[in-house]
Amino acid sequence: MLLGVVEGVAISTIKHRSLKSWKLLIVQPVDLAGRPDGDPIIAVDRVGAGQGCWVVISNDGKGAREMVGDKTSPVRWTICGLVDHEGIADCQLNSKDGGALATDGDS
Repeated sequence: MLLGVVEGVAISTIKHRSLKSWKLLIVQPVDLAGRPDGDPIIAVDRVGAGQGCWVVISNDGKGAREMVGDKTSPVRWTICGLVDHEGIADCQLNSKDGGALATDGDS
């Protein structure tokens, strides 16, 4: 799972049949400081995110295909949570745990 910021809505004239009722969003993966971390991706939104929202994204293709109900769907990325990014400022990378997130109280 990664952090990302919703950049906008992906609009298409033709979608795979499994994606017809789903909103597709363009999400820019980011690091904890909010800096871009890779190329933007298109993700299926199941939480009602909007432009500018910080989100948790998953690239679990099997889980995404189960969510849309089609084993042949080309979907890979899903938005699985909204982030209270005010709390991100209190987090830091904990190198002792191999890069796991830790709050100031856990350091």
